[in-house]
Amino acid sequence: MKKKQDSVNNTEMGRRGFLKRTVLASAAICIAPILEKVTAAEKSITGKSPVSATVFPVSIAAVRTQRTLGSGKAVFTVSAMGFGCMGLNHHRSQSPDEKACTRLIHEAIERGVTLFDTAESYGYHKNEKLVGEALKGYADRVFVSSKFGHKFVNGVRVNAEEDSTPSNIRRVCENSLRNLGVETLGMFYQHRADPNTPIEVVAETVGELIKEGKILHWGMCEVNAETIRRAHKICPVTAIQSEYHFMHRTVEENGVLALCEELGIGFVPYSPLNRGFLGGMINEYTLFDATNDNRQTLPRFQPEAIRANTRIVEVLNAFGRTRGITTAQVVLAWLMNKKPFIVPIPGTTKLSHLEENLRACDIVLTAEEMAELEKAVAAIPVVGSRYDALQESKIQK
Repeated sequence: MKKKQDSVNNTEMGRRGFLKRTVLASAAICIAPILEKVTAAEKSITGKSPVSATVFPVSIAAVRTQRTLGSGKAVFTVSAMGFGCMGLNHHRSQSPDEKACTRLIHEAIERGVTLFDTAESYGYHKNEKLVGEALKGYADRVFVSSKFGHKFVNGVRVNAEEDSTPSNIRRVCENSLRNLGVETLGMFYQHRADPNTPIEVVAETVGELIKEGKILHWGMCEVNAETIRRAHKICPVTAIQSEYHFMHRTVEENGVLALCEELGIGFVPYSPLNRGFLGGMINEYTLFDATNDNRQTLPRFQPEAIRANTRIVEVLNAFGRTRGITTAQVVLAWLMNKKPFIVPIPGTTKLSHLEENLRACDIVLTAEEMAELEKAVAAIPVVGSRYDALQESKIQK
């Protein structure tokens, strides 16, 4: 056991050393990739040159800015923006082939991204295996997070139930390690709360996995402040992952964001662009793949709701246009300017969008600009729920 723990510690030190070297290199070198190189990389990924695509040069120093999730023994230093891997093959319509996905992940790594987010349930092991293949040879440069808690029977999701029993947590952990080809998970999240398993039992189990060197840190998704407090007392929580963007600001209202600040817990917003909507490329005529896109089932992505909510995108566009930034950059910059412990994890299948997203790390908004944005968006009512009734019932209030 000691030998295995020493191996984990050495790996952690190696990663920290790499991150430290990255910062030093960033301070000494400022490289802005020229348009031709970005276009060439896009062609390498997709097999064709981008058409009418705006490409945003990204400085190495900006992209590799780091942020800290957690505190004390639970501290976790990662890139200021992570990469959400779900959409590479799951719930986001047509996807690139595996080679293209691998090249995109490599492009993200070269631009300084060190946190990649996946889960057992993203195509049941498929996304983990895809990410694992892409990260071969890069284990000392990045961290990968995965999730447990959904119930599966013979590989089929039981939508009405969750399973965070100790045996299932351990089973998922072993599967994730094998699928990803790593010895240790950077982060292991409870995907949704299990009403039948006390959070103290969950925390004790992940605490044991940390001692065994199988995970470095842990967190929870879509839980309330009371649950976070209870879990944190048993095993320090490093990060909370919940949906957070201009169209869903519940964590500001239910005390979760404030509690994270109080306890020194990081916050990782998933779907920071509201499943692509706030990027400005979706309208009421957008067709979603019936076989691989859950947006077609979501109330907020029905034509009438999209038509009404487009007014929010127009506000963001008007704000960004006078500052030379896109709506996606406005949204991501707003999140990153809210709190220093927020690390968004937008996903994409396009290099141009990756470049666009990462450029938001450079943007500093004044307190006046933040207030202006929030006031303008708050004046427009959001139409449509973000989930159907069953999925919404799994979110702790």
